[in-house]
Amino acid sequence: MGNAEKGSSPRRPAARVDDSLEELAVLARDGDQAALEELIRRIQPEVLRRCARFLPYRQDAEEACNDALLRVARNIGGFKGDSLFTTWLYTVVSNSARQTYRSMKRRAAEMPTEAERIPNQRDPRTTSVIAGSRIDLLEALDQLEKDRPNLVAPLVLRDLCQMDYNEIAEELDLALGTVKSRIHQGRKHVRKSLAVT
Repeated sequence: MGNAEKGSSPRRPAARVDDSLEELAVLARDGDQAALEELIRRIQPEVLRRCARFLPYRQDAEEACNDALLRVARNIGGFKGDSLFTTWLYTVVSNSARQTYRSMKRRAAEMPTEAERIPNQRDPRTTSVIAGSRIDLLEALDQLEKDRPNLVAPLVLRDLCQMDYNEIAEELDLALGTVKSRIHQGRKHVRKSLAVT
């Protein structure tokens, strides 16, 4: 029975899941449409989970997830293969989540009458500690982007995407010491912003 199970699914042993994902990414990058469709199907749950780390409401996380998957499908040709596909993917995911947040913020600013039509609408920061802290963090990251844009990517990849320092250095083509320094500086700036809110 054990051998039959192994033989029925040679590409799915636990240790090879990441390898098969990397193989799919290379095939998709090289124009294999079936590989791209399978890649998108396989990464969707992880992309949604990571978007939810940024955005407190499921609907917003789903919007960011869809945007990220669309970016992957459109830009897979830009995946060079110098680093792991998952490293490239986490950069796409963090950018999509932050862009979704900015879009939501812009839309809210353009519709000031919404609050008048729904007078009991609450500030999300007061309805949930988790939601509030995520919104405050996104605000702090936006401020950091304005003040010190070179600190944002390393900080997001480390603290939100939980990537290893070496992976970040490889992805951003920076020295390891530079990455650690930028993360440290980014954290200081974000802490300062969060203390003000």
